[in-house]
Amino acid sequence: MKRRLLLCSATASALAGLSACATQDIAAYANEKPVLDLAQYFNGTLNAYGVFTDRSGTVVKRFTVVMQCSWSGNEGVLDEDFTYSDGTKQKRIWRLKKLADGRYTGRADDVVGEAQGQVRGNTFYWTYTLDLPVDGRTIEVRFDDWMYLMNDKVMLNKATMSKFGVKLGEITLSFSKP
Repeated sequence: MKRRLLLCSATASALAGLSACATQDIAAYANEKPVLDLAQYFNGTLNAYGVFTDRSGTVVKRFTVVMQCSWSGNEGVLDEDFTYSDGTKQKRIWRLKKLADGRYTGRADDVVGEAQGQVRGNTFYWTYTLDLPVDGRTIEVRFDDWMYLMNDKVMLNKATMSKFGVKLGEITLSFSKP
């Protein structure tokens, strides 16, 4: 019995160590250029083009987004209109708040609780739980978004979707400013 408990404990420790190694650290991007100013980049009209891939990497949906963004002081509004490859449409309005130390919080109608984010260098890490519509019901799915400013016009975004720690798929997205 003792041996089994020791083995289970060792296995759990190894898995915890592996998952810790798999997580990026936002601090690693502190010196990357160009420096991202979220209020400057997400201001005015932006277009975005993306794909959702399942666990195997197969593209399940393609989509476009038109964003109308504005800021007043430390508060921003990102009004997103999605159009999916199957013809469906969706709207999400983010309300962001800039805090100290490059940190941000955000809310949207389909976000459970409050999103948390932080900017370092050219990178924005953003995590939240979304009520995702699936087959006439909604399920809570965790999103881990990593956004990388490439230049003053282009930002790339890679998001991982998971439920109970199990990866469901990824979203790859390119933002562009006119």
